[in-house]
Amino acid sequence: MKSVSGRGCARGLAVGALVGASLYDVVIAGAETRALWPSVLLMLVGLAAVLWPPARRPRWLIPQVRTAVPALLSVAITVAALVSGRQALFGPGEVLILLCLLFIAVRHCPPPWSAVCAVLDGVAFLATPVRYFHSVTDSEAQSAMFLGLALIVLVAGLAGYLRSMDYRREVAVGETRRAERLAIAADLHDFVAHHVTGILVQTQVARMMATSQPQELDPVLAGIERAATEALASMRRTVGVLRDTGSEAAERRPVGDLAGIADLTECFATPGQRVVLRRAPDVRDDLPHEVQAAAFRVVQEALTNVRRHAADAAEVAVGLRRDGDRLEVAVMDDGRGGTQLPDAAHGGGFGLVGLKERVTALGGELHAGPRGGHGWEVRAAFPTGKN
Repeated sequence: MKSVSGRGCARGLAVGALVGASLYDVVIAGAETRALWPSVLLMLVGLAAVLWPPARRPRWLIPQVRTAVPALLSVAITVAALVSGRQALFGPGEVLILLCLLFIAVRHCPPPWSAVCAVLDGVAFLATPVRYFHSVTDSEAQSAMFLGLALIVLVAGLAGYLRSMDYRREVAVGETRRAERLAIAADLHDFVAHHVTGILVQTQVARMMATSQPQELDPVLAGIERAATEALASMRRTVGVLRDTGSEAAERRPVGDLAGIADLTECFATPGQRVVLRRAPDVRDDLPHEVQAAAFRVVQEALTNVRRHAADAAEVAVGLRRDGDRLEVAVMDDGRGGTQLPDAAHGGGFGLVGLKERVTALGGELHAGPRGGHGWEVRAAFPTGKN
């Protein structure tokens, strides 16, 4: 609260100083018995361009208009003074307004308008001494212009630095959002697609058994019900992540672990199919959570691909073992590519691509390809950081 109050106080002081300096310009112009209306017009237009609240700013008052129009008015006053041969004062109000407009042009105007408006504001600022001295060779005029050039470089440099920071922030936010979208897409693919593919396969099995073995339908229907329930739960967690932000949402993401691999294998098999999990005794549950989650995703994606592309596999073997400080995960099947799934259910190859990204992000390696003879295997190795 103190920080917000401090910023509001500083802003109020800056606005007050700018308005006060502008009033001083008008008072000096009136005291010199010169035409008062050019100074009044310039101050009003300049103050409106700088101080108009963004929430109430009309749509046409874009940064290009805000920074160009007051600068053009200032240049017009300078040209009029040169043509008439009469001196015209420039005060602190006009100087501050032009510097503020230069800052706005460099930081907020879109390219290439940013350069055009910045040059226009800079020229208007540097030309103000000329209207008083009527010369660019006068030593005092040159001193004023050199001082003005230094101020231009300082203000434009600060605005350019802040603009670069804004760009970096936008890039960082964009990358964060992209990473979040990819993570959510991976969740949808890995979990929901896995369960929905299982529902599809088991539904086909149930249809075949309905005529030949109706008495054995109950376990298959129970498997369909379980897969549908898990799919709904996964979608509910993913929707919760989309609705919420922060660490609580991240904790609700379905990531899986080594214990979940046992549940995957137990619920995977269809009638006539055998799934074996071989977990070495030295593979403990105290491995880093990100390694366990990645191992779970490897097994899940491999089993999903078995359902999609090798539903005729009689045996699927899942292996977990340690090799020094690395965890090795292997999923092998003896299928010959027999499947009756619709083409739309075969996937688009995004699963293995996302899996490789996940594995390599942890410093691991992934291999997927045919086995000797027939069948398919997926192997992954992750560094665990533990010996």
